[in-house]
Amino acid sequence: MEKKVFNVKKFIIFILVVILIILILIGGLIGSYFFMISSPSKSSETVNINVSSGQTYSTISSMLKEKGLIRNEFAYKIYLKLNKVGNLESGDYILKKNYSVEELIHELEKGSITLASTKRVTFVEGKNMRYIIKTITENFDITEDEILNKLKDESYLDELINDYWFLTDDIKKKGIYYSLEGYLFPDTYDFYTTADIDDIFRKMLDNMESKLSEYKEEIQKSDYTIHEMITLASIIEQEAGSADDRKGVAGVFYNRLKNNWSLGSDVTTYYAEKIDNYLRDLKQSELNDCNDYNTRSSCMAGKLPIGPICNPSINSIIASIEPTKHNYYYFVADKNGKTYFNKTDSEHTSTVARLKREGLWIDYEN
Repeated sequence: MEKKVFNVKKFIIFILVVILIILILIGGLIGSYFFMISSPSKSSETVNINVSSGQTYSTISSMLKEKGLIRNEFAYKIYLKLNKVGNLESGDYILKKNYSVEELIHELEKGSITLASTKRVTFVEGKNMRYIIKTITENFDITEDEILNKLKDESYLDELINDYWFLTDDIKKKGIYYSLEGYLFPDTYDFYTTADIDDIFRKMLDNMESKLSEYKEEIQKSDYTIHEMITLASIIEQEAGSADDRKGVAGVFYNRLKNNWSLGSDVTTYYAEKIDNYLRDLKQSELNDCNDYNTRSSCMAGKLPIGPICNPSINSIIASIEPTKHNYYYFVADKNGKTYFNKTDSEHTSTVARLKREGLWIDYEN
């Protein structure tokens, strides 16, 4: 019987294959570990947690997972074993969903917050970026120049465009006064007193994303871009006499756009001229000014402004997404906020005259 010869070459190949498989498995495990301790979300939404007396970094793992602050409890606990962490103080913490485990632990090591370390700030609906800048500088150790520089920082804007589906390159168009105008959702927020510009902007953008998510499919199916709809919403916010009239006003503007008419909106002229109150009539030179925002100018026939003129409420945004379909091309609001719709210029002129006779016309300073 012939004796089998030991094949050294095949054995070496076998050993190398086994080593390769082991290395692949180890690489996969390492890759999975680093993925599991990475940020669980792109959102900078904040989450409040309370750590009770006697709890440890390990015992709060299930709470962190439930709150969406970590991807995996086991990987989180491995991180704790591999890294030296400080003592965990009982109390309240405000944490961001986009923290990695390393960043999360770092925040927890800082200690719990006190009421004095947070600040509640309200941003009013329908106000423009100049108002938002003023509100921020009044409440935080942030200067106007710092905010303006941030709004012009293209690499920063590209980051935001990548993180938020409703932000597009339209916010970087040449001629836009403020890149994020219209997209910072007006609401009441709780911030750290040490919040920076990015913290503030992202919290407002997160809120906008939350509000728009319900209408995402409608927006994507529309003949108009999200930027155009937010721009129109910002005009509706300042033009409509009452919340109930916004969809009707939106219908008027869409009718005008479809027929290549000028929107003829005075509020766009005020914004173009950077006039922050409507206490005086506009001058003829201002109305005629060929500015990318001024829809009273003949050069803007059939066009929307280059960008939003304020930060609109959700009702105005919904109106721009779901306008009332009608045959009206004119509207005017009286001093009590009631809106009147007309089909023709002669009907509109007649309505204005009647409002003046009845003392319902809005009078401005000269």
